[in-house]
Amino acid sequence: MTLNSNEVYTGFIKVQMDLRRPITIRSATTQGSLTYNNNNEIAFYLPKDTTNTLHISSTNTVKEVIEALLKKFTVADNPAKYALFKQSRREEQAHMSKLLDTEHPLYLRLFAGPSSDALSFVLREHETGEVLWEAFSLPELQNFLRILTKEEDDQFKHLKRRYVNYRAKLEEALRATVKPG
Repeated sequence: MTLNSNEVYTGFIKVQMDLRRPITIRSATTQGSLTYNNNNEIAFYLPKDTTNTLHISSTNTVKEVIEALLKKFTVADNPAKYALFKQSRREEQAHMSKLLDTEHPLYLRLFAGPSSDALSFVLREHETGEVLWEAFSLPELQNFLRILTKEEDDQFKHLKRRYVNYRAKLEEALRATVKPG
């Protein structure tokens, strides 16, 4: 870290990207087998344990760090979908807590010292009970619809098989009780 003449620190923080949902990125070109929509956007899952290093100042807030991370990855998603967490490890247990949008990650890093066990940063989706559909991009929404359609088809096939089996058993029971004679 460096202390500037105006008493503002600058330095690097490392952020682990722990995202469970696909992200949407912008691209100016089409590459290989990747399919882009009309806005040159594509949704995909970020590989597990992806980390990114950002150069920030002590005046940067959590909200600004999230926006900078998304900009660095050219992510088109709404920054409001994400939250920055601080993680510390003590005696092989990880403790994680969500940071407020107004907190300053570089100060936290400075006070915690150089050990990543003492403090590390993790970017995650918000863990709210309500889904903010307007925060998702068109490719993400289309992906959700494909998944829901497949689940609906699978559920319908399962129900149909169940009732076909039930009908067969009922017809068999009826034939067994009705004896010609």
